[in-house]
Amino acid sequence: MAYPGTIARVSPEKAALIHAETGEVLTYGALDAGSNRLAQFWFAMGLRRGDHVALFLENHIRFIEIIWAALRSGLHITAINRYLTAEEAAYIVNDCGAKSLITSIGRADVAAPLARLIPHCTLRLMLDGTRPGWDDYDAAVSGYAGFALREEWAGDLMLYSSGTTGRPKGVRRTLRDLRPDDPAVIAQFPVDYAFSPDMVYLSPAPMYHAAPLAFSIRVQREGGTVVMMPRFDAAEALACIERHRVTHSQWVPTMFVRMLKLPDAARTRHDLSSHQVAIHAAAPCPVAVKHAMIDWWGPIIHEYYAGTESNGATRIDSTDWLAHPGSVGRAQLGILHICDDDGTELPHGEPGSIYFERDEMVFAYHNDPEKTRRAQHPRHPTWSTLGDIGYLDAGGYLYLTDRKAFMIISGGVNIYPQAIEDALVTHPKVRDAAVIGLPNPDLGEEVKAVVEPADGIEPDETLASELTAYLRTKVARYMVPKSIDFTDALPRLPTGKLYKHALRARYLAQQQ
Repeated sequence: MAYPGTIARVSPEKAALIHAETGEVLTYGALDAGSNRLAQFWFAMGLRRGDHVALFLENHIRFIEIIWAALRSGLHITAINRYLTAEEAAYIVNDCGAKSLITSIGRADVAAPLARLIPHCTLRLMLDGTRPGWDDYDAAVSGYAGFALREEWAGDLMLYSSGTTGRPKGVRRTLRDLRPDDPAVIAQFPVDYAFSPDMVYLSPAPMYHAAPLAFSIRVQREGGTVVMMPRFDAAEALACIERHRVTHSQWVPTMFVRMLKLPDAARTRHDLSSHQVAIHAAAPCPVAVKHAMIDWWGPIIHEYYAGTESNGATRIDSTDWLAHPGSVGRAQLGILHICDDDGTELPHGEPGSIYFERDEMVFAYHNDPEKTRRAQHPRHPTWSTLGDIGYLDAGGYLYLTDRKAFMIISGGVNIYPQAIEDALVTHPKVRDAAVIGLPNPDLGEEVKAVVEPADGIEPDETLASELTAYLRTKVARYMVPKSIDFTDALPRLPTGKLYKHALRARYLAQQQ
């Protein structure tokens, strides 16, 4: 198995990363030398295997250089959501115990107050300029050699949950005694998507998120090229596929919805013939949306279900999905179990908590043993859950229902918002939708829909009535929202996840 150190010796001028907006290219030779210089700097400053570092950075051309410096130094590295406030970012830096933090002048408005909130993180470096409390990155590392440490160890990501249902927690895996080029390093990344040195992978999502970052690392272990968009734009993503002859890509369902709702001229303008594999995950994809994508792009679409915790994974391709629409596939890593709240295994077709069985508990939530315990099965400590609800069919295919934390209990009936949201986003006048439960004195909770109308659509009572009538043809009567509100923009994270915790909190505050 390769990594930038070995690839740079063979193909130093090959593009490891291309910035889709600026056209900047990071070659494997530059990636190898740059990551080595930072690794040498950290070592000289006293950091050793098992220590923590962090970065707070936009989709910067040198983002991956910092990641690889940690992965070849035996360090845990935490990529922090670039949209966080200084206080939110400081919580993560302090919680993970980072001894070094790297940011850029592009985050200076947050980095300036952040420096005062992380007194124990003394190695603070800034790219492209400096601000008080920060040292210049290039000046700090320029005196160090661009060759590998005498003894390289494999490091690992320690990423934090998105915090959609509470304060984020770090997912920590135990470092193993492996070198960074050891094939066993990728054992917890069980993919077979025809990765090769010739691949060009389009990443339209924030690099701080687990999926795009893990896949980009995997691509570079193969010697392929990553095309990194600074932010997702539906029309520009299609243009990138044509411009860079993209072979592989990764998406979330909201990106599919945005691309499908482009005008026909924009959707058909580009040559997508190079595109061989389109992967999606992160949230359940509405069945109608996925049918439309397969009709458009052909049977190149693959889906997986997994989490940052790497406790298990499922996978399904287009052909299998068309035979089992709505499924996220069968287990590829771990053994699936569906259990009720008491931990009793449920029969096929009955929804419950999704557990993956492994030989050992493969992760822990950093500084939160109680959360780690709650993720474990009450009687089988090597079974763990991500907090999702789903069911298995007789063939072992998994179907996601929703997050357990999002379930609405109205009149004693369990209602899963995802099914209502999936129906709403297929309406041509809807750009995005969220469904939440709010307190109701008679029912316990009532169903509330919050809709972001499509461009040019008037958000009025007529539209609300139209959407209510539409839902009555799509979901059970008890699932139809009691009321529909409209908003200019839903609190959706750049990763595609809906920040329901914030949305529900806003409504609860209005009821007080």
